[in-house]
Amino acid sequence: MATRSADSKSVNSTQPIDAVSLAIIEQLQEDGRRPYAAIGKAVGLSEAAVRQRVQKLLDQGVMQIVAVTDPLTVGFRRQAMVGVNVDGDLDPVADALTAMDEVEYVVVTAGSFDLLIEIVCEDDDHLLETINKRIRTLPGVRSTESFVYLKLRKQTYTWGTR
Repeated sequence: MATRSADSKSVNSTQPIDAVSLAIIEQLQEDGRRPYAAIGKAVGLSEAAVRQRVQKLLDQGVMQIVAVTDPLTVGFRRQAMVGVNVDGDLDPVADALTAMDEVEYVVVTAGSFDLLIEIVCEDDDHLLETINKRIRTLPGVRSTESFVYLKLRKQTYTWGTR
């Protein structure tokens, strides 16, 4: 279960989510393939009501239901977090980064970097080409700092709804 969005939907919904929808999200975070009937039993709704709520949460960009993989096992041997500093407006740079297939995560930050991005690449040459030829050459990019992943110790999307 991820709450990132690859399209124009905002992942920061301003509409409050009720307790039942939060319970549905938690059920799906435990098992994204859990049947709607089982979820309904756990949260006190009918299967049809769960289906409608899930579709609404998907349509609003509150959540996605995805298969989470270990990048190494599917041919992507290099990952990195890249801090990006921008001159001027962040939005055009963030939009350009969001459009890149290699970029899996884009967040506007406060602190040492204007943006943090996560890149998943096939190998070191692919990572170098992505950073040097595509990211650093974007208009507005002042500097980058790369943090190459040596080993992935934890990757989870089961933080619940707290």
